Amino acid sequence: MEITRDLIKRLREETGVGIMDCKAALTKAGGDLEKAKQILRTEGKEFLAHQTREAKEGRIEAYVHHSGKVGVLVEVDTNTDFAANSQDFRDFVRNLAMQIAAAKPRWISPEDVPQEVVEQEREILKKQAEKEGKPPHIVEKIVEGRLAKFYEENCLVKQPYIRDPSGKMKVEDLLADLGAKLGEPVVIRRFVRFEVGEG
Repeated sequence: MEITRDLIKRLREETGVGIMDCKAALTKAGGDLEKAKQILRTEGKEFLAHQTREAKEGRIEAYVHHSGKVGVLVEVDTNTDFAANSQDFRDFVRNLAMQIAAAKPRWISPEDVPQEVVEQEREILKKQAEKEGKPPHIVEKIVEGRLAKFYEENCLVKQPYIRDPSGKMKVEDLLADLGAKLGEPVVIRRFVRFEVGEG
């Protein structure tokens, strides 16, 4: 059975577990949603989704770059005021605002990218691969790889964390670590980025 984005999204919504873990569990479970949930539980992945809707506390952070040319507003939510006021949470939200200012994401996660944008990007990447003379059976793999790169550049949670010199840590890893530390879900609710001359 094909592991579709919708299936991954559904498992993520029902469990609160990271996208890559959901995809791996679904692959192991042959696309069976209930089996995938059992796999995640046996691997000790926390199920935070049922709490995610309760994430009504949080912080809004404003960041303006010292040049005065880039500004960001971001809202990050969690379940309790206690967690939202912790130093770890405050630091995360501040660093996230700087990440948005520096890395210019367009969406929070791949699920937020409009389907027509994904299809358009997929078509462009397919034509590029065909133009490069790649054999048809390789084209799809190339498209998937380059689409992952597109998400990495444009989706906040997929971006490499700017303060990690190794470039291996992604924002979603940071998010998962904070959630585990606080014992509560941490939800990036929304953001807006302003840049002088762009609108």
